[in-house]
Amino acid sequence: MAVKEYTPTVPTGPPKEPSGEPLELDDELAPGDRAGEYVIMGKIASGGCGTVYTAEHRVLGRKAAVKVLHTRLAGSPEMVERFVREAQVVNRIKHPNIVDIYEFGQLDKKRPFFVMELLEGISLASIVERRGRLSPTQALGYLVPICDALGAAHAQGVVHRDLKASNVVVVKDGDAPRVKLLDFGIAKLMRSGPGERGLTAVGQRIGTPYAMAPEQIRGAAVDHRVDIYGLGVLLYQMLTGRYPFISADPVEMERLHVESPPPRPSAMAPVSAEIDAVVLKCLEKRSTRRYADVHAFIDALRAAVTGEKIARAVGRRGVAINVDMEIIGEEDESLLASLGELLDQTEARLREAGYTLYLQTGSALLGVKPLAEDAAAAAEERKAALELGRKLLEPLATADVRLKLAVQVHVDAAEVHDGEVTGGPLVDVESWLQAGVPGFRATESATEGLAGY
Repeated sequence: MAVKEYTPTVPTGPPKEPSGEPLELDDELAPGDRAGEYVIMGKIASGGCGTVYTAEHRVLGRKAAVKVLHTRLAGSPEMVERFVREAQVVNRIKHPNIVDIYEFGQLDKKRPFFVMELLEGISLASIVERRGRLSPTQALGYLVPICDALGAAHAQGVVHRDLKASNVVVVKDGDAPRVKLLDFGIAKLMRSGPGERGLTAVGQRIGTPYAMAPEQIRGAAVDHRVDIYGLGVLLYQMLTGRYPFISADPVEMERLHVESPPPRPSAMAPVSAEIDAVVLKCLEKRSTRRYADVHAFIDALRAAVTGEKIARAVGRRGVAINVDMEIIGEEDESLLASLGELLDQTEARLREAGYTLYLQTGSALLGVKPLAEDAAAAAEERKAALELGRKLLEPLATADVRLKLAVQVHVDAAEVHDGEVTGGPLVDVESWLQAGVPGFRATESATEGLAGY
């Protein structure tokens, strides 16, 4: 299928804050200033949204890092909310490979700050810059804990969206490195809690240009597979010492990610064809062609590095139920609440029926599960899937009339790993989904041989 037409956005003028104001970093704290109970000792780094300082608790003597939002951004409700959300997101995940956040507060001028653990180590970016390139075994060693952290984030409905070597701190190097994943400032919540709202709408582009997935660049809906793309960029960088796409022109950089075939790392470094295949699968333009999740990615990379075979059922079939929700008319809080409730109900019913959510966005769900290998049992499972698909439309009777729901059931070949669907034609939704028409549908493969269906 051809890649959708790409129209770049040309940046103009001097660098600006997300609020649109000129970038100014003249609001920095000085040694001796206070952030709550923490005394500022010095600056670590400063960026477009905030500055990070070393600090010490004035009573306990505990060392920490303090991140403070720039003064100019404190007047933007969205930027303040995004800053606060970063702390909330990290605390939601609670993983040993993700930096801990201790507390949250406000300075004068109502500038928010949060206090996090002070890491002693070196960034993965510095390691790659110093060594030039890493061996496949070394790259695997760093990526295992990174994927553990991402897997925990994705399980909590959090997509990092800015995975890169500079956001990984290696606090202990060696055969089994210990790392910390940082900077969830632009993370996306795929499942918002009560009262929470998404901070990034379709049409907005956010991320780091050299590591952004094509769907990020286009401003399209994103899910956890933008982090799979980021893993591909990171793995390529570790193996070769450079990024897969390089250009001094940001527009050209975007075009390369969206349109150009990704280069093989073996053209730049002595790696195997199997490792090439792992990188190229991560860097697929269509997200449905990438690895299903970080676990499938790390399993494939480990197999490529060690020569082990991945246990995977051959010739298995699976069933998929795709649910798309569309809003007709203007959005308001009541409508968005109704949408969120309907998504939650649908997700719960799919999980209760044994489906794994392969895809989850703010308006769509794709539940999948393998079918039994026995033909008769598989037929009964297909019947159950068709009945469930129809039942998923029932809540519309009491939902907001501006909500439209499309449910489609499909059966196809699938890659199955440890009892879960991890890839294959079944999850290539664009090849079988009839989008845009509300109601219930089933493909011929789902109803084949079933009387009355």
